[in-house]
Amino acid sequence: MVSIRRLLTIIGFIFLISILGLVAITSWYTVDESEQAVITTFGKVEEGITEPGLHFKWPWPIQSVKKLSKETFSLQFGYKEKDGKVESFPKETKMITGDENIVLADMVVQWKITNPAKYLFNAENPKEILRDATSASLRSIIGSTKIDNALTSGKVEIEAQVQELLSSLMKKYDIGISIIAVKLQDVDLPNEEVRKAFTNVTDAREMMNTKINEANKYRNKRTKEAEGERDAIISKAEGDRASRIEQAKGEVALFNSLYNEYKDSKEITEKRLILETIDSVLPNAQIYIMKDDGNTMKYFPVQPMQQVLPNDQQSQQKADQSSENTQKRGENNGQD
Repeated sequence: MVSIRRLLTIIGFIFLISILGLVAITSWYTVDESEQAVITTFGKVEEGITEPGLHFKWPWPIQSVKKLSKETFSLQFGYKEKDGKVESFPKETKMITGDENIVLADMVVQWKITNPAKYLFNAENPKEILRDATSASLRSIIGSTKIDNALTSGKVEIEAQVQELLSSLMKKYDIGISIIAVKLQDVDLPNEEVRKAFTNVTDAREMMNTKINEANKYRNKRTKEAEGERDAIISKAEGDRASRIEQAKGEVALFNSLYNEYKDSKEITEKRLILETIDSVLPNAQIYIMKDDGNTMKYFPVQPMQQVLPNDQQSQQKADQSSENTQKRGENNGQD
């Protein structure tokens, strides 16, 4: 009896020591700076711990702790890189563009766990959900994009659209994952024959664009030249118009001046105009002003005086002589 009682005492003491040791070990935990923790009480989520350091809790099995990393993870879609070697999965990356061409597209998705409780308990396999959502998002965007944009300048826009769609899916699924960035690694054609045909099409399109640019350049050049010629013609026409207007104004002023002179002395002005007209119509004619008073005929040569006198004095001299002759003829006729 004594040995059995002693044995039970020893077993009880060992059990008590084990319980105390378990309580001592499971009543505290530490969280690193790169970690975040979730506390559960009998399987129910209590709170999330993100502050690093030493923390205390109820011992197991009352409360338990699950730790997750704060780091940024990378999801490699369509390929797998390990030890410097890249393994491709064409079946995973093969998809159809909006203009019904087949391309191979793979990408990298950078993501973080922003809600550890939802990540642990809202989905059985959140990483698999993320992979499926990535595939669906990429196929959806590629399916609405033309092959030219997918292979050339449209990659940045595709990345932005995939990230937006994938982020909305993660928010909808509510599994505690946030998308940090999306990067297309490669978009290519499925085989060499298709690549060659597409290259030929691309070269032909580039040549067409080059010819169009050259034609536009030539058209712009000819247009500029035509516009310059047009402006020159317009400028010349405006100059001619201004010159003719000024000439017409001068002629009007001359006419008005002659008309005023004509009103004051009609006979003299008429004779002056006749002489000027003769001089302009017959510039080489010899003009004489003659006087006949019944005696020997006398004449006055006009041209020698024109060589000496200025033009305006010559005109005035002609008019004065014509007027004088006319007056004298009138006097002689009166005497007769």
